[in-house]
Amino acid sequence: MKTFSLTELNNKSGEVIEAAFRGPVDITSRGKRKFVLMTADDFDRLRERGTQRAYRTDRLNDQERESFLAGLDEITARDGLGDE
Repeated sequence: MKTFSLTELNNKSGEVIEAAFRGPVDITSRGKRKFVLMTADDFDRLRERGTQRAYRTDRLNDQERESFLAGLDEITARDGLGDE
């Protein structure tokens, strides 16, 4: 995913918009991710899905993180996925 700062968004808006046509773009402020810019079609597709949720693993506490990773391990073992 391409990343631009708020300053770059202001100074290079054409480049940022072109990048958003290719996929979502992170917009940062003071080095921290603040916004995601995407096309209206991409946004509408996300809204249509409705029941899906997105989570950030960096916001999980240790117990939640371990539970999440254990669940992923179960899925990959069951489905024969994993390191190849």
